[in-house]
Amino acid sequence: MGPTQSLIEHKALELLDTYSGANNYILYLQQKKISSKKFYPTRSQSDYIILYYDVTPKVARKWVELDSYFAKKFAEEKYLLETPSQIYIEKLLVEKEKSYHVWGKFFEKDNLSEFWIPKSALIKTHNVKPVQIDYTKYNHRPPLEHQKIAIEKLAGSKRFILADDMGLGKTTSTIIAALETGAKKILIVCPASLKINWQREIENYSSRPVFIAEGKKYSTDEDFVIVNYDILKNFHDTKDKENSLLQKTNFDLVILDEAHMISNVQAQRTKIINNFVKTIDRVWLLTGTPMTSRPMNYYNLLNIIESPVAQNWMAYAIRYCQGYQFKAGNRKVWNVSGASNLEELRDRTSKQVLRRLKENVLDLPEKIITPVYLRLKSKQYEDLMGEYYNWYENKTEESQSLTVQFSKLMKVRKVIANEKINQTIEFAENILEQGKKVIIFTNFTDTLQMIYHHFGKQAVYLDGSCSNSMRQQAVDSFQNDEKIKVFVGNLKAAGVGLTLTSAEVVIMNDLSFVPAEHSQAEDRAYRYGQKSNVLVYYPLFENTIEGAIYDILSKKKKIINTVMGDEPQEELGDVLEEILNLINSKK
Repeated sequence: MGPTQSLIEHKALELLDTYSGANNYILYLQQKKISSKKFYPTRSQSDYIILYYDVTPKVARKWVELDSYFAKKFAEEKYLLETPSQIYIEKLLVEKEKSYHVWGKFFEKDNLSEFWIPKSALIKTHNVKPVQIDYTKYNHRPPLEHQKIAIEKLAGSKRFILADDMGLGKTTSTIIAALETGAKKILIVCPASLKINWQREIENYSSRPVFIAEGKKYSTDEDFVIVNYDILKNFHDTKDKENSLLQKTNFDLVILDEAHMISNVQAQRTKIINNFVKTIDRVWLLTGTPMTSRPMNYYNLLNIIESPVAQNWMAYAIRYCQGYQFKAGNRKVWNVSGASNLEELRDRTSKQVLRRLKENVLDLPEKIITPVYLRLKSKQYEDLMGEYYNWYENKTEESQSLTVQFSKLMKVRKVIANEKINQTIEFAENILEQGKKVIIFTNFTDTLQMIYHHFGKQAVYLDGSCSNSMRQQAVDSFQNDEKIKVFVGNLKAAGVGLTLTSAEVVIMNDLSFVPAEHSQAEDRAYRYGQKSNVLVYYPLFENTIEGAIYDILSKKKKIINTVMGDEPQEELGDVLEEILNLINSKK
């Protein structure tokens, strides 16, 4: 025995002589010393006595549910005759980073004893606190009944996943819930294409200031901060948290939209989020992606909300992902691509995850039309609009003709359509991830071909150049072939007479100046044989002529009857004149 060891053991023995605390394990060692002059503590016992001599145990006196994986391990290691489902904790003697030293028992009939238990073995019960909400303050845009359920679950929870199907209004529910919590500082993390949408939705319900982070521009002054996943790294460094702008803002609530984007734990944005949200009081995750398709994709989401099932990665992998190890060269690798015990996974996460499908929600309209607001940065657009306004102001004879005005704006509309391709593709890919088929309409051949070629073998297209046989083949493939997920159509050629009910989502890449064309095109999916609610999305550059057109028509309550509805054909000339007058007044 070395001199240092001897000193440690002797110090432990001296401390035992004077110990008068309530740690049952130290009291047990003290009693052993009293009853045997030959007693000499081991090194680990000595370290324990010295480290925890002054630590006061916490009295618990309660039964706590055990994780099934650890329960089986305890049964094997301690030779228990049956697998325990709970553990009785009389006292927490010591708390370490990943474990507790407990004075307790596994079964009612047992005597109390000391043992170590991993924190991840104890299941935390999540309770949604009841909240009373006065919905009359939202009468100008009242939430639907199914949204009220989401609002109250979010507002009553610290950590929660709202996993409703697309089209059920997760954004609206979340904003009202956020306002009801009284949170002073709220961070919203979302894809870049949804930032303007979040801002507009907040402004529907609150006058509190909103800041949209762009590039490296950031502000701590506003109540709401909206940032996209791709630029998180500009505001938070996992290795330098003291200088983190996100950390310094002291957010009360973090909302992670399209949260399936942080399922890959190796991705930089996931590491940033995981590192940052640990200290946040409330964290809500929104995703329309089904929770049962590939359980490992959801481990990180469940871990962020501190779900009991995600406290131990290995247990989760084995139980819900059919996880197993195999050798790859000199190292062991886990295969976690499977799925198992999914009903149990749903049951065990149900208190912290709300998932509803459109077909199960009764208060929805059969066709849901949603604008998605974007911002355009394009010198080409600005130059073309400048040229148009210069031409119009010259007051030549031809500039008074609606037909000539319409044709002059064709280049502008093409620029808008092409600039929107990336956002439309991103939006469509998100829909495909959720296992749904999508129809994309555009007015322009070049735009159609670029979108079609992006999706390749997953897509079919239909434009004015297609023969009748090609036309029918595209429709049949989309309707009947599970591998064909995307139908890209020219608004005029594909917007009439087709049945495309295997899709429940329609995206209008760009606006027509002929309102009835949109109504017809929307109803390619919304026809006899459609068993789901149809979602129609209009991505709109709000700072362009199309944003202005859409907004003005919406305010006049013509969004359904005019731009996307049933305006009689004889009024189309009047509508076109109104649209062009609006554009000409915007210069």
